[in-house]
Amino acid sequence: MAVRKRGAGNLVLLAVAWLVLIFLMAPVVAIIPLSFNSEPFLTYPLAGFSLRWYAAVFNSPEWMNALKSSLIVGIATVAISTPLGTLAAFALVRRKMPQAQLFMGILMLPMAMPLVVVALALYIFLTRIGLANSYTGLILAHTVLATPFVLVSVTATLAGFDFGLVRAASSLGARPWVAFRRVTLPLVMPGVATGAVFAFITSWDEVVVALFVAGPGQRTLPRQMFAGLREHLDPSIMVVATIMIVISVLLVGLGFVLRRRAARTN
Repeated sequence: MAVRKRGAGNLVLLAVAWLVLIFLMAPVVAIIPLSFNSEPFLTYPLAGFSLRWYAAVFNSPEWMNALKSSLIVGIATVAISTPLGTLAAFALVRRKMPQAQLFMGILMLPMAMPLVVVALALYIFLTRIGLANSYTGLILAHTVLATPFVLVSVTATLAGFDFGLVRAASSLGARPWVAFRRVTLPLVMPGVATGAVFAFITSWDEVVVALFVAGPGQRTLPRQMFAGLREHLDPSIMVVATIMIVISVLLVGLGFVLRRRAARTN
């Protein structure tokens, strides 16, 4: 009898989980068919199937320049935020800082504060130092948002790391950099890679900071979509949204795989 109750309870939990998943994903999935509509209407049922809007996007200088900007900013953000977050995680975990939790909380503030507040603060700061309306300023702003994700990922990986391995390498004559490169980094690489993936996603999907900080020459895909929603609404925006959804899902899947690998390693 108890086994039947547990089985029924598991089925109920599974059904609830699927309902929540459908509730969260349905609005996102509904976007994809609209990108194939043959008419310039964002309504169901579809008038017909067509790839005209995909051709329009890939032949549009505005959308291609926005894609280029998103890739430049995203890759640069990963290149800066990944080392910063990794080094911060090692400093907080390895050195046993007396106020590590306080420092962790401070470093996590960009994740906890309202994004519009962070964007306004970054705009004021970057304007004062002359980096507003530039790629450099936008990259630095996205780095502020992305670094906490790397910090969390690497810190979680280091929670089960055996630093005795590093001491053993040092006792055998390895210099600190050699011990880090040959022993520590390979073991924590899944966590570092996961943080890098989520850092890119953070930059790839971000629009509020871009609206404050970026200029006309640094329009990312989300900012171009925002402008398109106000100026000219057609299924080409759904095409870009579909592309972003697919890339984001693939990156999240990659992050999940890397996270599972990190769990098995530890």
